[in-house]
Amino acid sequence: MTQPIAWLDGPFWPYLALLLFAFLPTEIWRWLAVAMARRVAPDSPVLDWVRAVATALLAGVVAKLIIAPPGVLGVAPLALRVGALAVTVAIILTNRSRIVLAVLAGETTLMGGIWLLN
Repeated sequence: MTQPIAWLDGPFWPYLALLLFAFLPTEIWRWLAVAMARRVAPDSPVLDWVRAVATALLAGVVAKLIIAPPGVLGVAPLALRVGALAVTVAIILTNRSRIVLAVLAGETTLMGGIWLLN
């Protein structure tokens, strides 16, 4: 039988696991992206594609949260979730520089609607 490693059995093993299995694998890709982004022109088709993929991923996450929400968000009716999204999008469309205000307004709409329904 293999002898246990004393410093891994202590209270710090979750932090080591987090470092080895969560932080380092993603951090490598971030550094590679930074290194490669220096060589890409700001108006290149590659960056247009990256922006399109990022937008599609964000739209997919938002759609999943609206249509099939996890956890407590599922308590809110679909109409309320769509309404909160509509408030957020309306603020963004009126003034693109007010993203934080739009997100806070959408959250307030959602929380206020849940509070009023209960």
